[in-house]
Amino acid sequence: MDGTVLTLYRTACVSGLASKILARNDSKVLVMIGAGALAPHLIKAHLAANPSLQKVIIWNRTIKKATDLAENLQGNNEYNGVCFESNESLERIVELGDIVSCATNAEVALVKGEKLKAGAHLDLVGSFMHTMKECDDEAIRRGRVYVDNAATLVEAGELVGAFERGVIGKEDIGGNLVELIKGEKVGRTNSEEITVFKSVGSAVVDILAAQLVYETYTKNKC
Repeated sequence: MDGTVLTLYRTACVSGLASKILARNDSKVLVMIGAGALAPHLIKAHLAANPSLQKVIIWNRTIKKATDLAENLQGNNEYNGVCFESNESLERIVELGDIVSCATNAEVALVKGEKLKAGAHLDLVGSFMHTMKECDDEAIRRGRVYVDNAATLVEAGELVGAFERGVIGKEDIGGNLVELIKGEKVGRTNSEEITVFKSVGSAVVDILAAQLVYETYTKNKC
């Protein structure tokens, strides 16, 4: 079992599940920021979770990587009916995104909160240390923030910094993914609300994912 591949799938599935709960059910445009190993998995997960999506716009610092990924996905019959394109103007495409998914190693905010459209869902996957952040304080201030687990509150640069600067407090966090699934916390409350989902991952979830893969394999093999 390839641990790296498993983590890519697990990470993407968590983001997809969060967008299914938190994004508008009429979302049309997915903006993918980053074109690394995780990007195609995130795109697949968001498309599966949000069948209303019609267009995917990909941005990467090296535009050729974004263009290559868009062309590769456009040629995949699995995504018939979905338009894929790349774009060099990050600020412009953020304004278009109903769902904005970020998977980068950025240490300087890429997503400016003022550019997020009303009703957008922001998915933050890349940062996992205090020095890393994919969005600015305005995105956190404007959005209703949810996390994958409690560790995110002390590890994610976007949130740690926002707490330190008094942008929001830990009490302002809308809840974690398990609480959302169980109905213990409220998700999106209206079509204009901006939602933010920040994940850093969990070893426990990796173990559970590995167990699921193993049990599925042995069951089908038998």
